[in-house]
Order: sequence, then structure tokens, then C-alpha cells
Amino acid sequence: MATSQSEKKMKILCLHGFRTSGSFLQKQISKWDPSIFSQFDLDFPDGKYPAGGKSEIEGIFPPPYFEWFQFDNDFTAYTHLEECISYLCEYITTRGPFDGFLGFSQGATLSALLLGYQAQGKTPSKVKSVHFIGAKDWLKEPSEDLATAFDSPLIIRHPQGHTVPRLDEAATQQLRAWATEIFSYNSRILNGENHESEKGEDKVDDEEEAKPEEVPNKIDVTQVQQDGIGIEVNREVEAVNA
Repeated sequence: MATSQSEKKMKILCLHGFRTSGSFLQKQISKWDPSIFSQFDLDFPDGKYPAGGKSEIEGIFPPPYFEWFQFDNDFTAYTHLEECISYLCEYITTRGPFDGFLGFSQGATLSALLLGYQAQGKTPSKVKSVHFIGAKDWLKEPSEDLATAFDSPLIIRHPQGHTVPRLDEAATQQLRAWATEIFSYNSRILNGENHESEKGEDKVDDEEEAKPEEVPNKIDVTQVQQDGIGIEVNREVEAVNA
């Protein structure tokens, strides 16, 4: 569905994987049909820290490479995670508002954590979601577990591993329909709010912006988890844990 000039695109914060970059994530999803993202304005920042070691995409995609935080071999201890969350909260406050997230691998982990920080301890059952799960992905089991936390999730399976997969026509149609549904729902909500404002009910002046500390209290999200790739598109629903 093409976005008309009268409809505002939904703004999505896109978080790349470990020791890659925002530009690389942009290249990764470029293999998908562009119509899937026609309703969205995508923002691709680089990670907070320069890569502290060899990147798996060296020789495939040019540097520089970045990482959001660090971890041990068992994924039981993390370094600079709190600093990264604070950095992203500030980024969202200053560059937003954002309607949702898209993340791959480490970026998807951060997307889920950001939802948790904003959710105030609630469960994610109210969040509409779509999950991409690879048959050969080493994170297949946690991806399956994550999907069970959502109410009636759409799961798109593919035969590949820990990667952003190429989508066949059936998967493309499913994802395009999902994106269109989310965008249409958001547009109806916005039109309803505008209608209320026209009647003078709950009208807020343009100059009265939310204070930074108030921004995380509500988030409208749709989560997509794909072997560590996640797209989270805001909806007018209460924030939930991921």
C-alpha cells in the first residue's frame, strides 16, 4: 500500500547487530521488497562503541564497525549495557518520537530491553507481533520462546541461519499485509485523536511537549523477532515487556 501525501509515515529506530553498522543493517533489509517499508521512515544509527575485535563482515562490507555493548562467552555477564540503554533513551528523546524499533541480533536484544524499561513490569500479550525464525539459527530456541510471550503472533519461518533471510513471495505478502495493517490502525487512531481535538476535547497546544522523563511511560509497539532481528512498530496500545 502506497502512503498518500496526507498520511504521515511511522518513524522506526533500526538497531544493527554486533560489530556491524547502521549502514550494514540497511543493506541487510534491502533484500526485502521495498513496498514492505513504504509506510515507514527508517533511522539507522551506529552503535555506541567502536568494535572491540574482529567483525564477521570484514571483507564483505566496509568499516567502521560498532557494537552496542559487550558480553562474555556464556552470555551471562554484560559490560556497558546500562550505558547503552541510557544512550538510546537519550537518542529516542532527542531524535524522536519514534513509532517503533527494528533490530537484528544485538539490536533486537536492545529493542526488547527498551520495551521492558518502558513497560513498567507488564507482560507483552497485548503487543501484536510477527517473528522470523530460522531453521538453522543458533538462537532458534530463544526465538521460539520469545514468540510464546505474545498474543497470537505471526511467525514466518525460513530455512536459513542467524541472518536476515531473503523472503519468498508468500512471506513477502504476509509481511506486507502485516505492515499495512499496523499502519492503517495507527492512522485510524491518529484520525480519531485529531477529531477529538477539533471538538476541543483533551486538546494540547503544540508547544506543550512531553517532558523527557514522561516519554518512556507509554509505547505503542509491534515486535518482530527474527533470529535476533526485530521490527517493533508502535501501536496505540499500552507498553508491555518483551
